[in-house]
Amino acid sequence: MRRTQLTLVALLVAALVAGCGGTDEASAPAPQPELSGKPADFPRARGGTLEEIQAEKGRSLVFRPTVKDLKRGMNRYGFALYDVAGKQVLGAAVALYTARKDGKGLHGPYIARSESLKVSGPFQSRTTASDPSAAKAIYVAEVPFHRWGDQIVVAIARLDGRLVMASPYSADVVRGGAHPPDVGDRAIRVHTRTLADVGGDAAQIDTRVPPATDLLEDDLFDVVGKRPVVITFATPALCQSRVCGPVVDIVEQAKAHAPRDVAFIHQEIYQDNVVKRGIQGPVAAWRLQTEPWTYVISRSGRIAARFEGAFSLGELERAIAKVT
Repeated sequence: MRRTQLTLVALLVAALVAGCGGTDEASAPAPQPELSGKPADFPRARGGTLEEIQAEKGRSLVFRPTVKDLKRGMNRYGFALYDVAGKQVLGAAVALYTARKDGKGLHGPYIARSESLKVSGPFQSRTTASDPSAAKAIYVAEVPFHRWGDQIVVAIARLDGRLVMASPYSADVVRGGAHPPDVGDRAIRVHTRTLADVGGDAAQIDTRVPPATDLLEDDLFDVVGKRPVVITFATPALCQSRVCGPVVDIVEQAKAHAPRDVAFIHQEIYQDNVVKRGIQGPVAAWRLQTEPWTYVISRSGRIAARFEGAFSLGELERAIAKVT
């Protein structure tokens, strides 16, 4: 009987520890968000033309992609929608279509899902909280590009029971050239500056307020190929896309729940944090033309996931779970 009681006590303690998150293991990845709509909500392309789609056109819906580097085949395509007053359009059913520059050869609809950029209170920086233009969420669709070269992407949203089409956005699927590393490639081994390199003065290598000092401890050169790595190239205070602040906040929260052997690194974009001085060496070495970018690298040193622009905590946690 005494042995049975001890066993029950041990099981109860284990359950309490698990319930309180008392282990060093990563929390369960967030569930996959549901799509914002379904194909039946939108016109089927059938290889026709953009003009054949019956939707309101004009300037009432502004389409802002967060991605630029595209490949032939399937792409994670992130974007935001705004109204004419500059307010984000959230929670709508949205689909994307692709076509040639002349609007012919239409493909779609590719249904988008909504991904929140929110983090828990302790992880939200003052940089993000004080920026009224900081994105609150993004839409993400899996979009196949069937051809090389210039083409267009069109977003259509169902708003108040009507279909509204945003102005087409150019998409250049470039063959060859200097692209950023992709999934399956070996991570580029370069030095990234740490707190030790700047005498503990985090402001020299981090524009976030307050600085994310726990993302400034590891040099990419030392950890890649030895440990799983999450590296984010972002500049919260100088970001052109207005999503760097939320991205670094998301990385901060992901780190809090990830296994301890995962190295998390934040790399600023500009030399000495001055735009006019150009991009820093690691950013150039990784051939990044936009910001932010975040990579998840396996223990073997190969890229397991990459995110151009914004992403949600759930997306990052699912990517980390695959390398831990």
